[in-house]
Amino acid sequence: MASSTPLPASGARSKKPLAKMAGWLRQALSKKPKEKPVSQETASSHAPLQRSDDPPCPGLSSSASAESPTALPPALESTSCSSSGGGAASGSSDGGAASGSSGRWSRDYDVCVCHSEEDLAAVQELVAYLEDSPASLRCFLQLRDSAPGGAIVSELCRALDSSHCRVLFITPGFLSDPWCRYQMLQALSQAPGAEGRTIPLLVAGLARAAYPAELRFMYFVDGRGPDQGFRQVKEAILRYLQHIS
Repeated sequence: MASSTPLPASGARSKKPLAKMAGWLRQALSKKPKEKPVSQETASSHAPLQRSDDPPCPGLSSSASAESPTALPPALESTSCSSSGGGAASGSSDGGAASGSSGRWSRDYDVCVCHSEEDLAAVQELVAYLEDSPASLRCFLQLRDSAPGGAIVSELCRALDSSHCRVLFITPGFLSDPWCRYQMLQALSQAPGAEGRTIPLLVAGLARAAYPAELRFMYFVDGRGPDQGFRQVKEAILRYLQHIS
């Protein structure tokens, strides 16, 4: 006799494995992946690179910041300072020798005498008085101390640059000589605001009204005294040398 136990339907049998598979997928998706430890080499390889124009980090040493390409080498810095002009370059080359001396000995001469050629004899007396004084003042006399073969204007500029003071030996010949006027203007242009450097000596017999208009802003030495004003000229030079020492 045939069994009467009912067989399960085929549709109910196929639903159980599908339900188990769906539950397994939900569990798998709900779990978080384990984080793997990152090694130090991997972290350094993925670190962002710092740009050269970014400010250095506080932890950088001074040696690392000194190698920055924005800093100029010392040779370029010295070149940029001395390339502003010919005069500046020559001044920087002489700066090493001049830095060791100061005051009176920073220049080759104490005074340069600007005069007319027809007054050479009187000027030589003044120069002898200054050089034979106890201070032994160093005087530049153009016809005596200029370099043979040198250009007249260049030698005048060199004399003015190398001297602390300038004496203008003002005579009728000085006022009528265009070259003497050039000497006066050149002396004033090189030291317009240096009080005591330019010393006008107005010789005897010259009226006060003849005093050059370019010198009206400074006092002059009157040459009508017994020593022709030589002593006052010497004291003015020594006063200036004492001021710069």
